Amino acid sequence: MADVTETTLAELREVCRIPGTDIPLPKSPFYSVLLWTIPLLVRLMFRICYRGIHRLPHKGAMILAANHTSHIDPFAVTAGARRRTHYLSKDAHFENPFTAFVMNSTGQIRTHRESGAADALSRAADVLEAGLVMGIFPEGTRSRREQAPFLSEGKTGVARLAATHPNVPVHPAAILGAREVMAPGDKIIRFGKRVDVTYGVGITWNEWIVHPQGGAQDEASIRSIIESDEPEQRAAMGGLYRRFTDQVIGTMAALGAP
Repeated sequence: MADVTETTLAELREVCRIPGTDIPLPKSPFYSVLLWTIPLLVRLMFRICYRGIHRLPHKGAMILAANHTSHIDPFAVTAGARRRTHYLSKDAHFENPFTAFVMNSTGQIRTHRESGAADALSRAADVLEAGLVMGIFPEGTRSRREQAPFLSEGKTGVARLAATHPNVPVHPAAILGAREVMAPGDKIIRFGKRVDVTYGVGITWNEWIVHPQGGAQDEASIRSIIESDEPEQRAAMGGLYRRFTDQVIGTMAALGAP
C-alpha cells in the first residue's frame, strides 16, 4: 500500500465531505423489540442461511451494501446483522397506513424525490455520524429484469458516503433467493423458500484509496486532487467514486448475488 499521511487523507475528506442535516433521526423503541423478533420470524417464514456474520462489527458506524431484488431484502439483511439498521425510503412507502407503520416502527428515513440525491446522502451521513448502521442498495431500486443477471450498475452514492466517512467500513452483502420469495410487482409472499445472505469483508475508503487493486493513489496523486480547481476535483473524484462502486458491485457478484 502507498504511504499517505493522515493530514493528506483528512484534507481529501474535506474535498468530498457530505454535510449532515442536523435533523434528529427517527426514534422507535419498538425497533429494539423487532431486533429480537425479526430474526426469529425470518427463520420461521423462510429457509434462510447466513454466511459471514462474524465479519460484521458489533458496534460503531457501518455501511451495509446489498443487491436488491425484493421487498424482503432489508429484513433479510437486518435480521442477520442484528443491529439497528437505517434505510432511506421513498415517499410512497409512507403513504399506505400499513407500510407507514412498518417504516416508522423501524426508524427508517423518509426521503423526498423532489429534493434529490443530495438530501438523501445528507440524511445517510446523519446515520453514520451517530455511529449507527446505514443500509444501502447501490443499484438504487429493485432490479426488474426478468432473467438473470439481475445485478445492475450501481449508483455512486455508496462511494460518496464512504469518502465522507473514510474510516467507516463498507460491507458488501449478497442476497440470493429473495426474488423467488417476492419478486417486484408481486403482492404475495411465498413462504418456505430458500434465501441465502452472505456478508463480505469490510473495507474503509482510506484503506481502499491507497490499495493497489483499489484506488491505487499515493501521496502525490491525492495532493494533486486536493490542490486542483473544483472542476478537476469533481472529475477526479467522480472517477474514483465510479471505480469504488463498480468494485462493490463486483464483490456482491463474487459473493453470489444473482
